[in-house]
Amino acid sequence: MLDDVYSFKLNALAALAEPNRLLIVELLRKGPRPVGEIASKLHLNQPQVSKHLRVLSDAGVVEVRPIAQQRVYNLRPQAFRELDDWLESYRRLWDDRHDRLNDYLRKAEEEKKHGRAN
Repeated sequence: MLDDVYSFKLNALAALAEPNRLLIVELLRKGPRPVGEIASKLHLNQPQVSKHLRVLSDAGVVEVRPIAQQRVYNLRPQAFRELDDWLESYRRLWDDRHDRLNDYLRKAEEEKKHGRAN
């Protein structure tokens, strides 16, 4: 059974994997927007955008607040911090492997040079 942390990551990544939802997130990076403005900027109809926003909201990626007669959506920074923290462990893993590969190649090159000099 997945714990809540991994379940969140799985849901967030699945939500972001859909191209239109990723475009919505990119648009929301510039600031909060109402559904109608998102639909207009992305040339999508409002029901499509509402459906995508619901998926993003359910995944914890965006939050909504009513302002007058509109529903305004905004990114949840905490969601992206959690994803970034998780990805950081993989960056460290690959950096470590890259460093070890560089050390190995440097050592092999030195041995090759010394082998030719003898």
